[in-house]
Amino acid sequence: MTTDLAKEAFFTLHRDLPREGPGEAGDVVWAASFLDLPARAQIADVACGPGADIEALLAEAEHPHVTALDLTEHFVAAARQQWRGDDRVTVLKADMKAISNPYDLIWCAGAVYFMGIGPALKAWRKSLLPDGAIAFSEVCWFSDDRSPRAEGFWAQQYPNTTDEAGITAQIKDAGYKVIGQRRLSDAAWEAYFGPLDARIAQLRDGADAALNAVLDEAEEEAACWRAHRDEYGYLLSVVRPV
Repeated sequence: MTTDLAKEAFFTLHRDLPREGPGEAGDVVWAASFLDLPARAQIADVACGPGADIEALLAEAEHPHVTALDLTEHFVAAARQQWRGDDRVTVLKADMKAISNPYDLIWCAGAVYFMGIGPALKAWRKSLLPDGAIAFSEVCWFSDDRSPRAEGFWAQQYPNTTDEAGITAQIKDAGYKVIGQRRLSDAAWEAYFGPLDARIAQLRDGADAALNAVLDEAEEEAACWRAHRDEYGYLLSVVRPV
């Protein structure tokens, strides 16, 4: 299968999904509870996908502005369509490595792995306003007793997966301190997998080889987590520079 065919099949599956990874509005509420965001808070939603977290981010200040950015064209288009005409939101097609505006909160749900925790935190530090913070979720092992199925899946997807202590160590090595940390809930995972399940079922009939391969991988991702959710998940960390 060529890379182009695989990419096209991936976006066929993911187009019009409400989320691009596990998460729920309560994650934003919890993260913001550690912060004293100003009334006119400047917030970045980095690698925003279709914009699933924008509404929750807007609710955390009286007169906020959210700058949401992503490199994927159709995610940017979806977020722009949803927030068209709302001057509280700016949606940009932009690289998460190159953010430069000043923010009170940088939010990154499930995408920091594109850069790595240390490089991301170091690169974004210049964009934090005084008392600013970064909140990010990252896949994480919760147990040393791991099934071959779970280990095999993540060895393919993200071989650098570490545990909670490993994530915390990377945060500290980047010159930050943890002010809050928790695991994403089962509800956060099902908020992603539920619509994904329905989309897979919709696309199966008539799918070509490339699309079937992508559907199979997505089915395994959901089935593996549901069978082994005690072994791994996402860790949400709220951090500030030391």
